[in-house]
Amino acid sequence: MAAELTAHELIARHRPTLDQALEAIRTRAYWSPHPEHPKAYGENGSLDMAAGKAAFDALLGSRIELDQPGTDGWVEGETSPYGVELGVSYPHADLDVLLPAMKAGMRAWRDAGAETRAVVCLEILKRISDRTMEFAQAVMHTSGQAFMMAFQAGGPHAQDRGMEAVAYAYVEQVRTPDTAEWTKPQGKRDPLALTKSFVPVPRGIGLVIGCNTFPTWNGYPGLFASLATGNAVLVKPHPRAVLPLALTVQVARQVLAEAGFDPNLVALAAERPGEGIAKTLATRPEIRVIDYTGSTEFGDWLESNARQAQVYTEKAGVNTVIVESTDDYKGMLSNLAFSLSLYSGQMCTTPQNLLVPRDGITTDQGPKSFDEVAADLAKAVDGLLGDDARANALLGAIVNPDVKARLEAAAGLGEVVLASREITNPEFPGAVVRTPVIVKLDGAKPDAEAAYMSECFGPVSFLVAVDSAAGATELLRRTIQEKGAMTVGAYTTSPEVEEAVTEVCLEEAAQLSLNLTGGVYVNQTAAFSDFHGSGGNPAANAALCDGAFVANRFRVVEVRREA
Repeated sequence: MAAELTAHELIARHRPTLDQALEAIRTRAYWSPHPEHPKAYGENGSLDMAAGKAAFDALLGSRIELDQPGTDGWVEGETSPYGVELGVSYPHADLDVLLPAMKAGMRAWRDAGAETRAVVCLEILKRISDRTMEFAQAVMHTSGQAFMMAFQAGGPHAQDRGMEAVAYAYVEQVRTPDTAEWTKPQGKRDPLALTKSFVPVPRGIGLVIGCNTFPTWNGYPGLFASLATGNAVLVKPHPRAVLPLALTVQVARQVLAEAGFDPNLVALAAERPGEGIAKTLATRPEIRVIDYTGSTEFGDWLESNARQAQVYTEKAGVNTVIVESTDDYKGMLSNLAFSLSLYSGQMCTTPQNLLVPRDGITTDQGPKSFDEVAADLAKAVDGLLGDDARANALLGAIVNPDVKARLEAAAGLGEVVLASREITNPEFPGAVVRTPVIVKLDGAKPDAEAAYMSECFGPVSFLVAVDSAAGATELLRRTIQEKGAMTVGAYTTSPEVEEAVTEVCLEEAAQLSLNLTGGVYVNQTAAFSDFHGSGGNPAANAALCDGAFVANRFRVVEVRREA
């Protein structure tokens, strides 16, 4: 097919950005090419907020045309957590037709080389960035995130994670030279001489199994890591969050075609209600890489049953914060209150268990008993969410009925320190908005252990009384070992306690944040600098993003010739 975008043009356009990304992952310093303030999106042809909303509204009730092979019908069924019926239809695929068509374009994509693949991926990300406001609406109305979070996490932060994956993919592919002249001396005889070529070859078709809560943020790393390493990518969105990923596939297919590649290198697998095609897809022989975000149960199933594929999972964990002492009591409470409230706790990084010595803690405001810490934290959350407008902007909406059911059941698990309350969203009366519940538990009691040692995804936190700082670190260790953790936090002014907590996190491979009291929160990570997950505990077998996340998506094949 004729290319409208040549490799030379794309390299000239995007190589400087790629080089900046490579430098960022080397230094781990702050860098982002994607502005995280809405005002930055009103110029240079980008959509401002009003235009983004209009573009989203135009999608309602429409069909997302992808021109994919094997389309045998149309599916729909998404309803926004804000009560809006989306009515968007997506192509349903006959996999026996679609998958062979996806494989057909892989040879040319492989032969294009690592640099060309990288800059094509960056062009896809640039096109998505230009439509950030439209994507923000799509993320908001499928995930239930409040607009500002949907804009930031679903837009620039997701795009950052996609670009980060491209950068790591490029580094790993060019680690081995394209060619080498090999000469081995043989004494008095003529030397042995070979010309060797080394070609990064893709594994096959990558499958991205999307999640409901962060469809782009969690979807882009695997999508772009697989695509940049030469694989075709089939995107299977969560049935309640199809739109953001369908738009992504649409953009990717357009860019691939314009660059002279087969658009079927990226395709969508939308499913009919109740069809449940993830297991079917995951075990097909054509699928050689799988990226999954979601429940531990299905993640474990994939790891055990998708034996033909390299499987990358981000599952569930029980995130823990140890509160032993602080020199900024007010800042600690404020930071924790925000962390517990953001997006109604519907983040895989939100703290669930707060371990506090039953004899209390030392602070810059004097000693605080366990009950005082509980009351003051409840007051901090209540104060943060006391204004309904601000509460709606922080909480968003409950994403599905299961979260609501867990929230309601949590009040019966122990003494309620802070009761959840219902908030009305004037703009979206159909939204289910609830403030967090905080429940006090005695860590020494077996019936309490059943609660705090289980993941309770949503706006539910347990304030757990422990005997000592040493007891807290041992409970932390056991929690990470048995349940995993995406994040760990600790507040302490004691060098000995800090060392003990750090050692547990190093030994059990859990990402640790210490004494956060300002505008950085334990449940937020920055691309190019922070690792999301470690891949070393049961919560996830991969980290976003490191070399291990990309290196096994391709293999290097060597061809030797006599010189």
